[in-house]
Amino acid sequence: MSNVGSLFVVDDDKHICEAMADYLRSLGHRTETALTCQDAIGRMQEYPFDVVVCDVNLPDRDGFHLLEWAVKNKPDTAVILLTGYGTIESAVEAIRLGAFDYLTKPVIDDELNFSIQRALRQRKIVEENTQLKRRLDDKFGLSNIIGRDYKMSKMFDLIESVADTRTTVLILGENGTGKTITARAIHQLSDRRDKPFIEVACGALPDSLLESELFGHVQGAFTGATHNKAGKFLQPTAARSSSMRSAPHLPACNGCARIAGPRV
Repeated sequence: MSNVGSLFVVDDDKHICEAMADYLRSLGHRTETALTCQDAIGRMQEYPFDVVVCDVNLPDRDGFHLLEWAVKNKPDTAVILLTGYGTIESAVEAIRLGAFDYLTKPVIDDELNFSIQRALRQRKIVEENTQLKRRLDDKFGLSNIIGRDYKMSKMFDLIESVADTRTTVLILGENGTGKTITARAIHQLSDRRDKPFIEVACGALPDSLLESELFGHVQGAFTGATHNKAGKFLQPTAARSSSMRSAPHLPACNGCARIAGPRV
């Protein structure tokens, strides 16, 4: 299924520019055109386009200037550069500067459409991830923890103060008092909010599997270990938060402990 978006074609050759625009309109895209870099930037300041298809050779400034401006001022807009004199060096430079794609003229319709579709799909994924993160913030933020008295206010302050630190936090409380919500709130307020939150119910793991589950194992380490397995502390490799519920090595907590903290 094809994605439809708002496109902007920039080319100093009016006939080529209009021909590309007409083709893209026939596919259902809302498409505008410009013949110069200055006109293109002026229009982009007024309207948020999904994808810009821009020729490198323009009469006033080249397409690389528009690319650099877009990366700085419109980072959500994908820029596809076109050139009639493509080289490996210029293609590498375009991608390094932030271009989504670099195509050589004459551009085949299917090639242009394929590149635009990839850009639109990527934009859709980014938007969905952004919306999901907002929902996570709403679901697991401090606003989900109910309480207005002095002790709760102190706990909110403590959560905010430890959220961005790379330390281990021990959360104690009876069943149903909100240990999980508190651990997730710490994660959502930290700079690790974009990384996974790994939760382990230690009470549900037998002693024989606890070490393997947390730290992993290699093939043949014990009977039944048919392949290598990364433990929770090593998965993924990027920094993230982990939560261990009912940790068996804390018997005094009577199963009411939860540990949340960054990967070490």
